[in-house]
Amino acid sequence: MSIRNLKSLFNPSSVALVGASVKPQTVGAVATRNLFAAGFQGEIYLVNPRRTEIDGHPCYADIASLPKAPDLAVIATPPDSVPEVIAQLGARGTKGAVVITAGFGEGGSERGQALCEAMLAAARPHLLRIVGPNCFGLMLPRIDLNASFIHMQPLPGRLAFVAQSGALLSTVVDWSTHRRIGFSHLVSLGDMADVDFGDMLDYLSADNHTRAILLYIESVTHARKFMSAARAAARIKPVIVVKAGRYGESAMAAASHTGAMAGSDAVYEAAFKRAGILRVNDLEALFDAVSTLGQLQPITGDRLALLTNGGGIGVMATDTLKYKKGTLARLSEATLQKLNAVLPPTWSHGNPVDIIGDAPPQRYIDALSAIMEDPGVDAVLVMNCPTAIGSSTDAAQAVLETVKKRPSHTRRCGLLSCWIGEGPAEAARRMFHEKGIPSYETPTKAVRGFMQMVRYRHSQAMLMEVPAGMPETFSPERDAVKRIIAAALNQRRDWLLETEAKAVLAAYGIPVVPTVAADNPDEAARVAAEMGGPVVLKVLSSIIVHKSDAGGVALNLTTSEAVRQRANRMREHFRQAIEDVSTLRFSIQPMIQRAHAHELIVGMHVDPQFGPVLLFGHGGTAAEVIMDRCLALPPLNMNLAREMIASTRIHRLLTGYRGVPAVDLAEIAFTLVKVSQLVCDVAEIAELDINPLLCDPQGVVALDARLRIQPADGTANQRLAICPYPTELEQTIRLPDGLQLLLRPIRPEDEPAFQRLFASLSPEDVRLRFLHPMKMLPKNLAARLTQIDYDREMALVLTENHGRKNGELFGVVRFSADPDLERAEFAILLGKEKTGLGLGPMLMRRILDYARGRGIKQIFGEVLNDNRPMLALCKALGFKRRRVPDDPGVTEVSLTL
Repeated sequence: MSIRNLKSLFNPSSVALVGASVKPQTVGAVATRNLFAAGFQGEIYLVNPRRTEIDGHPCYADIASLPKAPDLAVIATPPDSVPEVIAQLGARGTKGAVVITAGFGEGGSERGQALCEAMLAAARPHLLRIVGPNCFGLMLPRIDLNASFIHMQPLPGRLAFVAQSGALLSTVVDWSTHRRIGFSHLVSLGDMADVDFGDMLDYLSADNHTRAILLYIESVTHARKFMSAARAAARIKPVIVVKAGRYGESAMAAASHTGAMAGSDAVYEAAFKRAGILRVNDLEALFDAVSTLGQLQPITGDRLALLTNGGGIGVMATDTLKYKKGTLARLSEATLQKLNAVLPPTWSHGNPVDIIGDAPPQRYIDALSAIMEDPGVDAVLVMNCPTAIGSSTDAAQAVLETVKKRPSHTRRCGLLSCWIGEGPAEAARRMFHEKGIPSYETPTKAVRGFMQMVRYRHSQAMLMEVPAGMPETFSPERDAVKRIIAAALNQRRDWLLETEAKAVLAAYGIPVVPTVAADNPDEAARVAAEMGGPVVLKVLSSIIVHKSDAGGVALNLTTSEAVRQRANRMREHFRQAIEDVSTLRFSIQPMIQRAHAHELIVGMHVDPQFGPVLLFGHGGTAAEVIMDRCLALPPLNMNLAREMIASTRIHRLLTGYRGVPAVDLAEIAFTLVKVSQLVCDVAEIAELDINPLLCDPQGVVALDARLRIQPADGTANQRLAICPYPTELEQTIRLPDGLQLLLRPIRPEDEPAFQRLFASLSPEDVRLRFLHPMKMLPKNLAARLTQIDYDREMALVLTENHGRKNGELFGVVRFSADPDLERAEFAILLGKEKTGLGLGPMLMRRILDYARGRGIKQIFGEVLNDNRPMLALCKALGFKRRRVPDDPGVTEVSLTL
């Protein structure tokens, strides 16, 4: 489930408390008091079989006795009773319940887990949604509902806070009320037996009363649902998260370097980044981020100017900015001349702009006006420390007047403030907040707020960025890989041999060093002689995984005799590890020695929550010591791959330094994309290491590879947290004139072609298809229409091109489903070049067949009344018609699938 019936939970007109009580210090008593004290205007029913009233309010003996089915039930009865209570509520017609009760298997109790299953089974036939169990409840200040046992009533506002920890929720209510921060929703999810973070994100992203979503996460369930919901929500409003357990490592024993380097928290970090969620470290940073994102207008870059009346706080702000990898704006010569003209000779003559401690309000006005004019400044942090000469509130008022009167061309420049101290400074901060300018108590907090905005802007840009095309056509040999893995699984092996692992990589176009297997030392010597030159000798065994650590690798052997001798010594070395050492085999490969080459690692392992995770970083034998790595969720495109590379420390070396040339970064990124595709295609791959992957200006080559396999429970697609491009939907279409077109799912790389298709339409075509005139297609809308979530949406395009290179688009048909996959809205766009060939009906039938196969119950769309061809097509396909009450010029068409 997803958002189905969540309205009953979060906008109820009636509430029943099952387990109401008068016994002091009990959950039932506190919940009863909170329900009535908050001022909820709907009906409240109390259920307690042993009482007829509580504090003058009538009590009902059981659910059957209630005057009507409540929209929402709050349950605070013993755990053994909960499944039956849920069953009775469902039978009455209740669609939402909050189960405060604990005892449902939190400590691994089999009895508790059985009760949880029974509770869910009782709810399922009635589609009754459950928050909890083991939670503090929920609070909806907008409708004055406090269905919790938290000790105080929160203020109303437009922030939604969702947490697993009820105790933390209680702390947030206390903390935020003191700071006058209000909420639309406060929800304690507890054990998340039903409603989870994915459901909440889907619901709150569409809630008009919520402008930002705040999350406290300990773990997620249903990773794909979470990622789909998070990516959709983050496109609409800020989503900010505090993730507990930052330093907890995965309990999974990992045999590969990748597994050892990829802790569970780093995987969550990668997931949040991919979704466009802003992660912060603590609650204070969480609410600071809300203030910054809610009040600071979107900035266009990361160049910050500092304006201060105190040199010390300017230095502090600069240090924090550099520590957080921000950019100190370089003031232009014109700006410096303006500042020289209005500031005393003793000013700092650079950024930070120190206007000296005796600065009167006019000095703030003059300096700020000059800085905001500078095109090299994206935002200004104005700071003030109290002095005996200048007034803090007068300085604040001067800044506000400057902002109010500034020319329109300077409004692209963001403004933040930091007034240090109490009393007048506190009043100044309040003045800034009232005018929508974020204000902070310390330079560190202010710079942190700015960098949160920079990170948020970057993540939003990544969500909308059009990926670069592939450097070349990429056609993996999938069948060859499946044969290699099937043979190894038939032999009950967990690890592929090195030669097999390299054959898998080669099948996906990843350059590998030529590697030859030898059955004994003599054969190894013969192979080395044929290769000529220095060689590398390795043991070839599925038992010995880390060959270097175990003494199973010899480098730079220059003669065949040296190879034979070293192979014999390896046999002796492994005599205890291998039952019959005479069966120990070897691999031989040329010794690759390249000037200015770097050793990298590319890998993959399976995370318990998010499935396959990719890794890139500094490779070699010290990879786990250096721990310079970046993680990402597949699938990757070239932009995401480049982002991975740029997130590592070694990236600075790869771009060239002190006469050392830059490496081929595009080839590294392409290798990451190829590994991503391998992981998306082959479900049996459990762990993968390419270490080292040697790179230099000429490209990359894999010197060693490890690949662990296991029988697959499902398809490769099913284990991914993000649904990949569905290659299986590609289909060749032959037109009556013999021309062949490719029908395939849309790709993010199609955005330029989609823009060209739109540009080819007449103004009347645009009006009919988009329901209103548009001279151009906004870039963010074009990105949204081409960067789709294949798990919830589908868009099929017609193109002439049969390879990876993107050709022209002749038509697009799409649907976008609700999170429950109950209903989906369709749209179709056909270029004039291909009209009259029957492509419109063909595209509609294809998308209807696909929607039907996904289990979607109904598909609908809105059509202008004068779009007669579209209405005729819908009639031929069996759609029903209904006039839209609010828009008499539009007809809704719908088809039950």
